[in-house]
Amino acid sequence: MTLQTNIRAMKKTLVLIAAAAGLTFAAQPAMAEGGAHALRDGGFSFEGPFGSFDRNQLQRGYKVYREVCASCHSMELMYFRTLAEPGGPFYSADRHFAPSPAENPYVKALAKEAQIADIDTETGEPVMREGTPADRFPSPYPNATAAMAANGGAAPPDLSVMAKARHGGANYIYSLLTGYEAVPTGLQIRPGQYYNAYMAGDLTPFMPEGAHVPPGGFIAMPAPLADGQVTYDDGTVASADQMAKDVAAYIAWASDPKQVQRKQTGVGVLIFLLIFAGVTYVSYRRIWKGVAH
Repeated sequence: MTLQTNIRAMKKTLVLIAAAAGLTFAAQPAMAEGGAHALRDGGFSFEGPFGSFDRNQLQRGYKVYREVCASCHSMELMYFRTLAEPGGPFYSADRHFAPSPAENPYVKALAKEAQIADIDTETGEPVMREGTPADRFPSPYPNATAAMAANGGAAPPDLSVMAKARHGGANYIYSLLTGYEAVPTGLQIRPGQYYNAYMAGDLTPFMPEGAHVPPGGFIAMPAPLADGQVTYDDGTVASADQMAKDVAAYIAWASDPKQVQRKQTGVGVLIFLLIFAGVTYVSYRRIWKGVAH
């Protein structure tokens, strides 16, 4: 009787699981409306446990950020010298060329072009001076209030850790930058707002009752990229899609400049643990060989 009771209980459990699964699948079509499109895959080289950043792509991405994005978006956690650290876009393994990141001539030239707000050490008055590799990237606005006032009440977010702050990382940034589409029929959109198929949101309240709700949401930033907007030094064609991939890769690197080093360390540790486990097993077998159990 006990065995039959257990079998009946298992059958009831399986029925309940199947019913729950059926309800889940049945609910999926209703959940498909609204929300946002599944993210596009940028095919980034740094994805996966053995991935690494393409330095040429990082250089292109930095140029897009500097010439397009930096006019609105800050990167207040990023220092110029970080650009020349191992794994960075301007890193050089030639120690004679650049003994340290702070001495890298490319980085020194880039920093020198920036204007940094500072205090005169003699008069105590606020001044603007040339940047140095030790400086952080300057913000395009003096404060958050000024940023909001210049952008219709929506302050552009800082991009220092944007790839870490958004689900999907670089793929989210790439999808968002290429997700601007024509406004769907019937969608009520206000001045200063733009439709983006990859922006998280629920457009149900802004569509006629009973109408199909398109994916995506509203964003206050107009489409920032256009074909040929920048000129790449390596001759790569600067299409809007290519620029979106490159700047997404750069922001992903800036969000975690030590990512590749961490991966390499992790792989080394795993290899060591595997070898150690093998040696431990062999030692165990040798020590206890011939010992009666």
